[in-house]
Amino acid sequence: MIHHYKNEDKALIAVDCIIFGFDQEALKLLLIKRDFEPEKGKWSLMGGFLKKNETVDQAANRVLITLTGLQDVYLEQLNVFSEVNRDPVERTVSVAYYALINLQEHDKELIKKYSAQWFEVSQLPKLIFDHEQMVELAISRLRYKTSVQPIGFELLPEKFTMRQLQKLYEAILNQKLDKRNFSKKINSLDLLVKLNEKDMGSSRKGSFLYKFDQFKYQKKISNGFNFKL
Repeated sequence: MIHHYKNEDKALIAVDCIIFGFDQEALKLLLIKRDFEPEKGKWSLMGGFLKKNETVDQAANRVLITLTGLQDVYLEQLNVFSEVNRDPVERTVSVAYYALINLQEHDKELIKKYSAQWFEVSQLPKLIFDHEQMVELAISRLRYKTSVQPIGFELLPEKFTMRQLQKLYEAILNQKLDKRNFSKKINSLDLLVKLNEKDMGSSRKGSFLYKFDQFKYQKKISNGFNFKL
């Protein structure tokens, strides 16, 4: 059997991370300027090659920690990209992941170190290889998941206003939402805790702050709850 393996074709395995953030107004994507050939100096997703002592999930987490300094964030495997000539240097199969991070918590010094930059998803530069295809699929997946799961909360501060939540959903779905209908729908899900605190920067009266109740959500799910926005 070992001898048989020697006769098989070999391929490199890479991981590429589509890292989303939200700045209270727009959905953003973190990109780096590639510092080696091919495509040196062009914009790219953050990625790396799989080490022989790690799983692809571990590799994706390593890449994410290296660039943002964050651990225990929302990270989901997206798809496998295996076009034969996707990398002109070597036969490379890429496992793509998308991550949702809180912009207030990531390490800005690491961002500078890797010459990374945040771009609005509606104004992305041209990307190398098949990275644009990866991003398009990740946005599509995020939009779907947001409508059936409360995953968008990872992009917000722990405490947020209803307006911030609505702006987040509008940014992800790329459409305007009616304020009254949105608040009514969100409140009907009974997943938020209204705090006795206000964000005084939004208006003279201020806006009440909320928190997502993860414990209540898990309990509802175990009882057959169907999240649908």
